[in-house]
Amino acid sequence: MRIVTDLPHQVRDIENTFITMRDGKRLAARIWLPVDAEENPVPAVLEHIPYRKRDGTRARDAANHPYIAGHGYACVRVDMRGSGDSDGVLVDEYRPQEHEDAEDVIAWLAEQPWCDGGVGMMGISWGGFNSLQIAARRPPALKAIISASATDDLYVDNMHYMGGCLLADNLSEATVMFAANSQPPDPAVVGDRWREMWRERLEDSGLWLETWLSHQRRDGYWKPASVCEDYGDVRVPVMAVGGWADGYTNAIFRLLEHLDVPRKGLIGPWGHKYPHFGVPGPAIGFLQEVVRWWDHWLKGIDTGLMDEPMLRAWMQDSVTPAPSYADRPGRWVAEESWPSPSIERREYRLRRHGIEHGDVRAEAGTDVTLQSPLSVGMFAGKWASYAATPDLPFDQREEDGGALVFEMEPLQEPMELFGLPTASFEVSADKPVAQLAVRLSDVAPNGEATRFTYGLLNLTHRDGSENPQPLEPGRRYRVDVPLNGTAQTIPAGHRLRLSVSTSYWPLAWPAPEGATVRFTAGASTLTLPVRTPRDEDEKLREFAEPEITEPLAVSQLEAGEHHWRVSRDLATGVSTLEVVNDQGRQRIEETGTVLSRDNREWYSFRWNEVTSVRGETRTVRRFERDDWRVEIVTRTVLTSTAEEFVITAQLDAYELDADRGNPRVHSQNWHRSIPRDLV
Repeated sequence: MRIVTDLPHQVRDIENTFITMRDGKRLAARIWLPVDAEENPVPAVLEHIPYRKRDGTRARDAANHPYIAGHGYACVRVDMRGSGDSDGVLVDEYRPQEHEDAEDVIAWLAEQPWCDGGVGMMGISWGGFNSLQIAARRPPALKAIISASATDDLYVDNMHYMGGCLLADNLSEATVMFAANSQPPDPAVVGDRWREMWRERLEDSGLWLETWLSHQRRDGYWKPASVCEDYGDVRVPVMAVGGWADGYTNAIFRLLEHLDVPRKGLIGPWGHKYPHFGVPGPAIGFLQEVVRWWDHWLKGIDTGLMDEPMLRAWMQDSVTPAPSYADRPGRWVAEESWPSPSIERREYRLRRHGIEHGDVRAEAGTDVTLQSPLSVGMFAGKWASYAATPDLPFDQREEDGGALVFEMEPLQEPMELFGLPTASFEVSADKPVAQLAVRLSDVAPNGEATRFTYGLLNLTHRDGSENPQPLEPGRRYRVDVPLNGTAQTIPAGHRLRLSVSTSYWPLAWPAPEGATVRFTAGASTLTLPVRTPRDEDEKLREFAEPEITEPLAVSQLEAGEHHWRVSRDLATGVSTLEVVNDQGRQRIEETGTVLSRDNREWYSFRWNEVTSVRGETRTVRRFERDDWRVEIVTRTVLTSTAEEFVITAQLDAYELDADRGNPRVHSQNWHRSIPRDLV
């Protein structure tokens, strides 16, 4: 990482300004812009997210926005309504109020004397989502967007559900927002109103997990903010960015295929990080690419960007399985269009536990039945790797004892895969609800198995997620299980392994009853996207070294703790995955604010009792500066019966005072039961 101090433009930093919305509410914004922007107006670049510009994203903002501003832009980081130092209450994600506010901000930006009237929008995760969503609403001043680690479909590729299966990340993300929504504004910015604003948030932001669990199919709740409902609504250029260790990357393939605007795709080996901070590496000079994009679409400068291939991706080499990597070896490859005519969809037949290609006749034989133990999935890692803990999948031999396994013979020459594989099966089940988890692994000669893609399917969603239908026990169904996109090299001498299980806890919540699935002999196939290496891959423009501006000065006052720990109590039969992400105690030197952030998660089950599965989370947030000291503690427990999900949640907020102890200013408890909807 190179620290850049000499930029084309000297930058002025406006710590806070308030932007008034159409209903009179004010949103807090921080602005970086060239010092002469009022004499020489520049385009504006907006990031509109709920993660607290004053402290939560301050370090990332300091690295990104001054860099872009120093290349001739006004960068504006806005706290969404109900977050940070902005007015109001945030009651859910991607709702019309959020979109209306963003439109008001864009209109305000275009009218400022330092803006030339053109606006771009960018962000990662939430900011990548709403960049796409706002583009679909077509505010006149919005000219282009950059969307990183985001999706075009809030149900299909999001941290809530996958293939109709409930993800544990649904609980994890609800926990993140439970804590975020309960945090106060900074008195140094909003003044004496901070207590009133804080109390309003504590009382009214609600329990988002309840909302998300109340929509277990792809209904009208998910559709309004899903741009896939009508790709034609997006009429501005789009750069879509993601990583193979993230959970959102499939959307890049769909955006490139279905959008009818200038568009670029970039996929690295990274988790849920901007590419210049990318882990696993290699990280790249992403901010340089951002400036090239904005120069082209906001300033009309021919940077050569649009002469390059539509999609660039990191073709990953074989690695030994590990829950984290500093770097993933590989190389950059590119495709001029997507879908690419250069990629062969090659079909293989699954038979006798093998994977065979060519003119292979369907075999008659004995059907295979499977009911996986609940332990399959304890080494699956996280749906989206945030790189805060060792959260990637471990050696799949830990999982495959409870799975149906098919393998190729050792490859005679390397095989490169690039795209989205599909596994197809003819199955029946003995229960009305059942699920399949399908994994592809690279198996080394010593037996180590590294998972490089997987897919989930709730079999009641076999014909789509809008109108799931229960299985008729004993009836045979033809089902397709789409796997996540991948770019992976399988070396000569290695085997490709396909593993199928009927559970994948805790990545996915298990079916209401333990179901046995029967696979029809000789009727299963695997379709792989096979890519032939090309000489032009070696001629691709190299990405520059990552660059940022001067990092934020932060002092670590107390050490944090990070781990993923799997344990099993043989006396009780309870197995538990414990995830700890404690960032310790840190002081932001610019503001003097001391922050403490601690997230803990526990996912457990007892033997093979599907109704014993339990997810529990606890968060602690503390803010300290002079005589301002507050703490927020949340706890959420999610369990289930065969008929319903059960949520128990607690919220406690304290205004700490050395003379009065720890007075609790707010306490609230929830107990909710939500019927299971074929999940």
